[in-house]
Amino acid sequence: MAEVTKNLLYVIICAFLIAKTYIPEAPISVRIMTNNNIHPAAGGLKVPRKDFSARLERAGSLADIFELVKLAVWNSRKKSRAGIMLGLANLGNHPGGFFGAFYPVGSNVIVLNKVPLQRIQETRPELYKPYLFHVMLHEYLHTLGYLSEDRVRAMVVEITAYAFGDAHLATKIALDTVPFFGNLVYPEAAWKADDMKMELVGGFDRGSAGYIA
Repeated sequence: MAEVTKNLLYVIICAFLIAKTYIPEAPISVRIMTNNNIHPAAGGLKVPRKDFSARLERAGSLADIFELVKLAVWNSRKKSRAGIMLGLANLGNHPGGFFGAFYPVGSNVIVLNKVPLQRIQETRPELYKPYLFHVMLHEYLHTLGYLSEDRVRAMVVEITAYAFGDAHLATKIALDTVPFFGNLVYPEAAWKADDMKMELVGGFDRGSAGYIA
């Protein structure tokens, strides 16, 4: 793991904090097709369903969860991208909104906000892995060229529901984040990003990083 400070990246993050802070809105309404392992994005073809729930439960690192994200996207969209790097940074806390991660367009880096991860561990640890799957799936789809937030949110719901079923926590988070706000943000405090000390997770896209106890 390397710790780096990049002024340019700090400027980018400030811009994203303004543009991408999640403000509560109506839950997504999409048609979830899980019967007979048929996924709408797969053109109606049967797709072998992996035991995603068990694999997520067994995941021992951020890299393990990301490999599951890539598998879910490949099963449903037949798209993939290698060489993704992951950065962890304190991107601030926003009681009136939610900022979980971002992807600087044109790069190969996904930056996760450490604040929601800490808040989850303090309030509801069972959300940790489902949340990580959700937020990394969202940003991974951006790295594949899907830049519309509305489209990506709908895709996240479809892919997650196909992989886990509609009763799984990951799917519930994808459908509507608002009920989980109390577990993602500190309700009575607000602060901006720190001096942009970003921890790069070594070997992230090769299943070698260990951040989950």
